[in-house]
Amino acid sequence: MSWIREVTCQVKGWRAERARWRADMERFKVEQRAARKSGKWPENPGPPPTGFALLPWLLMGMGSFSNLLQGETPNPWIGGLGLFTFNSLYIYVTFRSFVKEAREARSTKVALVLMGLVTCGLALGYGGSWLYFFPLLGLATGAVLRGPRVGQIGLGLTALAAAVSIFRAGWDAVNVAYGTFLSTMVTAAILSLSEAVRELRAAREELARRAVEKERLRFSRDLHDLLGHTLSVIVVKSEAARRLAPRDLDAALTQITDIESVGRQALTEIREAVTGYREGSLTTELDRARSALSAASVDPVVRQSGAPLTPQNEALLGWVVREAVTNVVRHSGATRCEITVEGVPNGQVRLTVTDDGTGTGASATGPAEGIGGTGLKGLTERLAAAGGSLRAGPSPRGGFTVTAELPLEAADLASISVATAPREP
Repeated sequence: MSWIREVTCQVKGWRAERARWRADMERFKVEQRAARKSGKWPENPGPPPTGFALLPWLLMGMGSFSNLLQGETPNPWIGGLGLFTFNSLYIYVTFRSFVKEAREARSTKVALVLMGLVTCGLALGYGGSWLYFFPLLGLATGAVLRGPRVGQIGLGLTALAAAVSIFRAGWDAVNVAYGTFLSTMVTAAILSLSEAVRELRAAREELARRAVEKERLRFSRDLHDLLGHTLSVIVVKSEAARRLAPRDLDAALTQITDIESVGRQALTEIREAVTGYREGSLTTELDRARSALSAASVDPVVRQSGAPLTPQNEALLGWVVREAVTNVVRHSGATRCEITVEGVPNGQVRLTVTDDGTGTGASATGPAEGIGGTGLKGLTERLAAAGGSLRAGPSPRGGFTVTAELPLEAADLASISVATAPREP
């Protein structure tokens, strides 16, 4: 009784498919009504096609069914069994043709071959209206066998329909042959085009989702780097102003003026980061680093040499300077910080930020690849995307070192060298 269970499962599958089709159609109608009210038509062309879209074509077999009812068919039991088998195979094949995995399954292709054998048998045995099962066979074939070989298969099926029809109906078989070819090719073309459109729409939605995620990540990185550095500078300068206020009011006012300037600059940078037009300047970041380190009672030493950098490299290295100096000010407890920008023989530019603090942020066993902090992790990803690298870890002589390397994309320009001695806070 296994065949009864298979039939029961197939009927349940058809019912589930019908329920999904009804739900899709109801949702489509709701969208259409909403679109008519708003005057803006939805881009989605409607629910995806299912086997129900091909069921009405079974009406082409009403002629043979009428012959059975009127007793015009010899051996009606054989004709009735053949009609039932053909319709069952047609429904089975067409419903599976709208699911790629089921369409490519061997069972579907076997059912299509059986359907072809039944069609040939009925057409050869009865002729007349039974020949119109060939266009139905072509429709099922076009729904299942989509691809570059569908043209060859369609021509072969058309030739078979023509040969059988000529044998049974003479030269009137041209209509059957033409209908078979047309139903095969048009069905394959329409369903393939519909599937391609839906796949393209899904791909576009996926690209849009990834673009949103990328922009969200960019903004979160920019916001972290901007606010982390700026707030650290404000805190350090506020502490310096508090210490200086009792004994040197003018110096305290200078620090407060710097706080106001840093706050205004931070507002401008945040607005630029939001709109995506922020381009960092390495020289500007080095000047800010000097000011922040001096306010934190850390002696800054800045050395810059090598060819001029591209705007992209300047922006990336500026972010590294900002993040590394922020970590020095907040965590290191250092008294001296050296920042060096230089070209290296392998055609790259190297930025090194070294302090003499406690080396907070990595294990004391040796230099470490990769960084645990959120800011430096984000910078590692940015430099890797540009073909560079970022390393951070304890220095052999004590303290902590951050090293960034990027490909040097500048032309052969004159070398420049700038050295800044430590400044008093």
